Amino acid sequence: MTSSHHPTADAPLTPPAPHSLSSAVLLKSAVDRIRTARPELADRVDLSSAQALLEFRAGIHTLGAVENETLVVVVVGHLDLLRWVRETCAFALALEPEAREAWRRSFTRTVYLAGRPSNLRERFTLAHVAGDGSTAWAGPAPSRATATLRRLLKVFEAPHELTARPPATVTVPGTARSSPAIHRTLYIATAKVTVADALVHLNHLLAEAVLDGLIGPGDRLTLRFVPRLSGLDAQFAMLRVDTDVHHPDQLQTYAGLTTEV
Repeated sequence: MTSSHHPTADAPLTPPAPHSLSSAVLLKSAVDRIRTARPELADRVDLSSAQALLEFRAGIHTLGAVENETLVVVVVGHLDLLRWVRETCAFALALEPEAREAWRRSFTRTVYLAGRPSNLRERFTLAHVAGDGSTAWAGPAPSRATATLRRLLKVFEAPHELTARPPATVTVPGTARSSPAIHRTLYIATAKVTVADALVHLNHLLAEAVLDGLIGPGDRLTLRFVPRLSGLDAQFAMLRVDTDVHHPDQLQTYAGLTTEV
């Protein structure tokens, strides 16, 4: 994660250099995410390499990282990715501070289920429903609170590869904020990435960007679909880093949110 360049009064106004997505940068981004969510865990374990990071993730239960876990359930009836991005931001923005903190400490864990939100309104408490009724959110809440809902519905499956599409811009709902709205680019990797996996990666990035104050009401996000994020001429404010689909012992960037454009 990097910050934008701020020239001194005497410095020439030269454009910033492209963000280098080296292995060191990816590791730092992944470690920073752990330190932000659970600093006490980050101080107890070795996070000095990609392999150490993978071992941490594999043993996360033994470290007590998921004790009293808080999670969100997303019920998907019909997926419109652009609307889903917008509504994901709206859901995260509406959370109370206590819920934000609990969800962040659980690494914004989210479960995706297939179902029709309209069939669930009378039986379950839904925290947010998309305007067209296509998708609904429950939680954040302790895992036991959504156990019945998770037993009732099947996991949302979308195993086909995410296809590239023309850039498109969405506006985050809401107007109440202390600073002017800004415009960022949201890059999304498509090569060997399924639709279901793309939802996971985008959800973590969007939710955590909202919780960290990088995305606010009225902001515009231009989605750009690229095979891979390496080599892009862009300055990133936040990255979504996970295990490389081609090399399980390495890391890969699946999504990136730029600084203001």
